Amino acid sequence: MLKAVIFDLDGTLLDLPINYSTMYKKFSELTGIHEIRPLLKTITQIKNPQILKQVFDIWTEHELDIIDKITIHKEGMLLYNQYIELPKALVTMQGKETITKIRQKFNLQFDAIFTRENTCDRTEQLKLAITKLNTTPQDTLFIGNMDNDENAANQTGCQFIKV
Repeated sequence: MLKAVIFDLDGTLLDLPINYSTMYKKFSELTGIHEIRPLLKTITQIKNPQILKQVFDIWTEHELDIIDKITIHKEGMLLYNQYIELPKALVTMQGKETITKIRQKFNLQFDAIFTRENTCDRTEQLKLAITKLNTTPQDTLFIGNMDNDENAANQTGCQFIKV
């Protein structure tokens, strides 16, 4: 029985036109790492908390620069509205500051939110959300847009819809 829904943000509910190539160049200059992709794997290798904070600050700067260019992802928003009455969580690689502005702009409501500041591991984000929503993986639907999202849902035991 479906008791809660967890949403991804970028590419699922909204489309964020972030210029990743410019951002990756800044990350490379800061960290000395020449090959930034895959981004999340690279970030998990940064052990210096000051450097990691600077990376997250650059990332947030790029996100905030495009707030007015964000568009609604229709299929994801239809699902958001379909499940509006259920407890909901958001898992995202966007930052907390960005999410605050996005939630205000698009009037999105969640009972729990987990960002990159919590963890850059999607499976861990799902586990945190399931715990916070006080449900079980089997009773939780995760809606995302990437193979990584589907893999995390499978590892966690959630139901999954790919948009």
